[in-house]
Amino acid sequence: MSERVVAEAFVELADTLVDDFDVVDFLYQVTVRCAQVLDVSAAGVLLTDQRGALRVVAASTEQIRLLELLQLQTDQGPCPECFHTGRPIAVGDLSAAASRWPRFAAEARQSGFASVYALPMRLRTDIIGALNLFGTQPDALDEDTIRLGQALADVATIGLLQARTIRHRETLAEQLQTALNSRIVIEQAKGVIAERRQLDMDQAFTLLRGAARASNRRLSELARTVVDGSETL
Repeated sequence: MSERVVAEAFVELADTLVDDFDVVDFLYQVTVRCAQVLDVSAAGVLLTDQRGALRVVAASTEQIRLLELLQLQTDQGPCPECFHTGRPIAVGDLSAAASRWPRFAAEARQSGFASVYALPMRLRTDIIGALNLFGTQPDALDEDTIRLGQALADVATIGLLQARTIRHRETLAEQLQTALNSRIVIEQAKGVIAERRQLDMDQAFTLLRGAARASNRRLSELARTVVDGSETL
């Protein structure tokens, strides 16, 4: 990966630090950029809600979103472990994790993934979630690449914690809860679009996100109009 592409990724993520940025779209872009810069197949982001429970907020593909949900349902996998321990988790060969995370390892391997990594999203001692990276080859990431991934996770965390409207932890929890609620509406809109247009979920999200950007609207705002039927794409 060229230094130019890496620099562009950091600039793009840092450029999102404005008063009123779209949290869900920002975190989706984090997953896309991580997959591109770190040369992994896919990425996902999990954040805590107001009760301190992890929730899926962004995933670069629908397949990853389902794997992230499985981790939450079973409370097993790299992301829950990373979040609870506060330490990076690196599994270069998923076949060796069958006893560690039975269901997750089996599903991830069946989906074509051979390695997985989870990096904490934290600022000092404040852990708000985890970034998950998936590779189709064993031992996909070396130590330098993992450190670069942690740097991207740190930038994303700063983007959430230091937005100008955030002053206290209570406000942060409210902001993150809003993002989680928005994600639910977006998932509903994806389903509506997929059914209407006969698309898969990834294609439906691409269409929704493209329409939001083209009209300079928030993803969640456009998603609500699609769900309530007041607007079609």
